[in-house]
Amino acid sequence: MIHPTAQIDPSAVIGANVRIGAYTVIGADVHIGDGTVIGPHVVVEGPTRIGKDNRIAQFASLGGDPQDMKFSGERTELVIGDRNLIREFVTINRGTPEGGGVTRIGNDNWLLAYVHVAHDCTVGNHTIFSNYSALAGHVEVGDWTVFSGYSGAHQFCKIGEHAFIAMGCLLGADVPPFLMMANDQGGRPRGLNTTGLKRRGFEPERITAIKRAYRTLYTSGLSLAEAREQLVVQAKDSEDVRAMLDFLDRSERGLAR
Repeated sequence: MIHPTAQIDPSAVIGANVRIGAYTVIGADVHIGDGTVIGPHVVVEGPTRIGKDNRIAQFASLGGDPQDMKFSGERTELVIGDRNLIREFVTINRGTPEGGGVTRIGNDNWLLAYVHVAHDCTVGNHTIFSNYSALAGHVEVGDWTVFSGYSGAHQFCKIGEHAFIAMGCLLGADVPPFLMMANDQGGRPRGLNTTGLKRRGFEPERITAIKRAYRTLYTSGLSLAEAREQLVVQAKDSEDVRAMLDFLDRSERGLAR
């Protein structure tokens, strides 16, 4: 299961049925869960925790020092969940003390070739990062979000669940749940990700409520404060609108509008 040319630090913990390819380097304080497959020429630096049944392709670099000039060697971590696909040349850095110390990837995500996830990011579950997409430091990404090729997010941005980020779109503000963002003037809302919602089993009445909230927030001509007042009323009958309202209240960089 482990190629004889692989270099594994004695302190690394390797689970059952793990495969490690040729010339891969597993550093100190690395834990790899059962059933994970790691290809050739991969570097995993610690402290890093990788869960079960992940697939990590050749030349990925995981758990490297954060690319932060304030970092001076403090103990920080990378935590990766289960069943993730991490393709060629993906780079994921550990956290920083200022950002909580942990970069975290959830479960069932696809990170395709050349994706970069910087320090202190938090990525949920079932996301897709297409080739060359990237997250700067401290970015939060909700479940089921899709980043198309060559897209990216500025530091401290929050992207809500079920959002779709179009090819080449560079985000500089927070994106509420369910939105579709276009590559236009630095990233602008272009409706809802209704196709994604239907694929995930959202019933018509749920989508109708989300559409009403979107119109209130983006096409009604209301100020953000006025729109929020209406969303409070709409949220009484919709868990999805409550999620949008909660996201609005947690926004720090301001909403993409």
